[in-house]
Amino acid sequence: MRSRFEDIYGRPPQRTWFAPGRVNIIGEHTDYNDGFALPIALPLGVRADVAAVADGAARVSSVQHPGEVVSARIEDLSPGCVDGWAGYAMGVLWALREEGHQLPGVDVLIDGDVPVGAGLSSSAALECAVATAVDDLFGLGCGSDSLIRIARRAENDFVGVPTGALDQTASMQCRRDQALFVDFRSMQTRAVPLQLDQAGLVLLVIDTQAPHQLVDGEYAARRADCARAALALGVASLREVASADLPAALTTLAEPVLRRRVNHVVTENARVTQAVESLDSGKDPRELGSLLTASHVSLRDDFAVSCPELDLAVDTALAAGAHGARMTGGGFGGSAIALVDQLNVGAVTAAVSRAFHQRGFTPPVVFTVHPSPGAHRLPG
Repeated sequence: MRSRFEDIYGRPPQRTWFAPGRVNIIGEHTDYNDGFALPIALPLGVRADVAAVADGAARVSSVQHPGEVVSARIEDLSPGCVDGWAGYAMGVLWALREEGHQLPGVDVLIDGDVPVGAGLSSSAALECAVATAVDDLFGLGCGSDSLIRIARRAENDFVGVPTGALDQTASMQCRRDQALFVDFRSMQTRAVPLQLDQAGLVLLVIDTQAPHQLVDGEYAARRADCARAALALGVASLREVASADLPAALTTLAEPVLRRRVNHVVTENARVTQAVESLDSGKDPRELGSLLTASHVSLRDDFAVSCPELDLAVDTALAAGAHGARMTGGGFGGSAIALVDQLNVGAVTAAVSRAFHQRGFTPPVVFTVHPSPGAHRLPG
């Protein structure tokens, strides 16, 4: 990677940072409703090599897009002016500038192994890798909370994808062998023990290869549904609806689709808190299984963000002995997760692959993951 940087820019990088993708154990479509989530960071992520220049320009290249160098003057950056993969990196520089940071110029090379379109936050990993590397390079002193905000602004305001803060928060703050309990109303986070190895368990990720495109509008539509429901209920966000108040809230809403959206958000928040309480108390992590499966049913039926490939992955994994399974990420494609005994990984993987072949779907990519550290500087 260092030699590749020198080949492109004629000198070595000055800083190298890595930021991971994430998989959400539970708590889906809750972040923009001020709710709860429980993600882990993946061992997969994005590496950003950076070096300063003094001409006010930004040049961005990617190992995954050889021969392509995207250039722009930092002072000229504006939302939508750079699209594709480079927009996420340029968006970070734009957001830093918008927050008052003076950047003399920077060369960036990125290299990532998070599957794109798999719902594993490849875009957030890119944003956080660039944000942390540039912050370190220029000594901006932004801090984790500010960098999360900057990375999210890059995605929301520059690229134009209206995500919540889940992905960037997980990429920045997760720790090894722990999940991260996130309260999106207060933005407080707390580490929760998740030592699956000791319990003889693994988390299986099933990348269905059904492309998930949040920019296609369905994600924004779900977010708009939730905003309309909150307005109709007279609350600032659906987080304000307690589980005990859910029946009355559903009766208040005239539109069936809004009732389903609210039902998902409120029950999903409850599932997250149950999962955290179980892990905090040292119970067998297998007890998470029923919560994962209930989450998938809710996402499929009430939030309508699943798809045939995700449903097949979940149903097949459960039939093959998984303790629980659900779609993860924004939905409409992407990945599912399954909580599986270590000794049963081969059987579950084979069953899912066979089921996809029988249905004529693109073969899935199945791999195991473990809770990994968040963004960090690499030596060299």
